[in-house]
Amino acid sequence: MMTETPAQTFSGYTFLALLSLVQLTSIASVALVHGPIILKVMEVLVVMLVFACMFGFFMVAPNEARVMQLFGRYVGTEKLTGLRWANPLYMKRKVSQRVRNFESNQLKVNDLSGNPIEIAAVVVWRVIDTAEAIFEVDDYEQFVAIQTEAAIRDMATSHPYDIHEEDQIALRGNGNEIAAILKDEVQGRLGKAGVEVIEARISHLAYAPEIASAMLQRQQASAIVAARQKIVEGAVGMVESALEKLSEKSIVELDEERKAVMVSNLLVVLCGDKAAQPVVNTGTLYN
Repeated sequence: MMTETPAQTFSGYTFLALLSLVQLTSIASVALVHGPIILKVMEVLVVMLVFACMFGFFMVAPNEARVMQLFGRYVGTEKLTGLRWANPLYMKRKVSQRVRNFESNQLKVNDLSGNPIEIAAVVVWRVIDTAEAIFEVDDYEQFVAIQTEAAIRDMATSHPYDIHEEDQIALRGNGNEIAAILKDEVQGRLGKAGVEVIEARISHLAYAPEIASAMLQRQQASAIVAARQKIVEGAVGMVESALEKLSEKSIVELDEERKAVMVSNLLVVLCGDKAAQPVVNTGTLYN
């Protein structure tokens, strides 16, 4: 594995002043000083050498690095910002270390239960090792895109869309846990490319169109059942409280049969979807 190492570079401002001074001195010497021809040739060579050295200047912006190669060999990475100077023969490749976003396409996969779903995610990442990013993979940006989508598919097939059992992590109901799992999955795939994953979250999650209607009915049915259970629990508590208060205050004496009728009527009133229609009994319970 390639490992990032600092490059041997120099302050561009110092070298600019030094080379400018040498260049002016050499040009003046060639034009004004008369001497042997060999001296003139050497002065011309100095002028040409200084001119070639001018190609060694380069700029480094904040959160940017320059990866340097000499005839194909990695010689280091420069991260110091500002004007820098290095060997003019170095090939200097710019690598951004700024934080970036990648949003995957909407992928159609099957969840753990086999239901087809559509899923997409946003991954926040940045390059932390420029040598690995440049030399370990062919194109690190494309590598991030492909491996992120592969990680999303793997994560989606390992978890159900909805919670069906206790202590089960679902895509829809456990957003923070799923985000942590996705981040670890993506980081494990991108670590070899010198990339750090800062955050990974699902940006789109839905059932596939062919089963969306059926799953919506299922969710509605589950919601109705849960609501009914809550209503029944509350109604039973209210009926129990009513019977206890009637007994405590001795408002009316109720035998078991009258209690059963009262409980039935109260439950119908409390649990019904529509308003109860009163029925006037002109007789007694037994006539």
